[in-house]
Parts: sequence; structure tokens; C-alpha cells
Amino acid sequence: MTCGVAPGMDFNQQIIDTFRANGGEVNDPAPFGKGLVLVHVPRKDGSIRIAPLAAIQDDGAWHVVGSAGGSPRNPAWVYGLRRTEQVDIEVPGDPVETVQAKVEELTGTERDEMWERFKQLSSGFVEYEKTAEGRVFPIFRLSA
Repeated sequence: MTCGVAPGMDFNQQIIDTFRANGGEVNDPAPFGKGLVLVHVPRKDGSIRIAPLAAIQDDGAWHVVGSAGGSPRNPAWVYGLRRTEQVDIEVPGDPVETVQAKVEELTGTERDEMWERFKQLSSGFVEYEKTAEGRVFPIFRLSA
């Protein structure tokens, strides 16, 4: 299923373009609403990858989870966030705003409580637990 992605267009790029064109609201190719941020993740080679990520805003920060669609392996961007203390994120607004955010990986009870919130946000996260072969999904707080 392509979720309405135009032929030849990268799914993530379509989400990024829609996010930027609509004040951070994305309802096509998938119904994310304003629950995404664009994270500018540094790669080992010094380049930047923009990752559109489901996010929960709480207490002045955005929280993102490395679910990788329930894969037993972390998405590559997790390692980029672990290597840095600060990233740029694009957040919903009119217009979309780019802010610098401190990166902090959650652990213990704090991580577990935020994971429960992600599962409440979407039943897809509950399903991911079934295919992740026991992998604990990393969660990051991105605070401006």
C-alpha cells in the first residue's frame, strides 16, 4: 500500500513537503494531523537527514520514538541523535518554525511512561511491540 504517494516520489519527502506547505499539518499520504516534527539528524559523514517523526508535545518539549515500524532494529536516525547534544527541529505553526532543541534520551520510568503515551496515541505502536523481537524502543526528548 502506498498511502496515496505519487509514483516515483519518496514517502518521507512527500510528508516533509506537505508538512512545510500546510503549517505542519499532514493528512495525506497518511493522517498525522499536527502530530509530527521534522528532525534534522546529523549523519556520521557530516550531512543532515531530515526525518519526519510522530511526536508528542509535553511540557515545552517534543518527544519522538525510534519505533522503525516495529522492526527488531533501531532506525538509523537513533544513532545520529545519540551522537549529538542538539538538533534543529521544524515544528507545526503558521508558519512552520525551526528551533534548536537539546537532545535527551529518556530512560527508566520516564521512558516507560512516555511509551505508554505513544501507545495511547496510536494502536500501531501497540502492534509494533509484537514484531520488534523484544527491542525496547528508544524515546528522545527534544527541548528548545
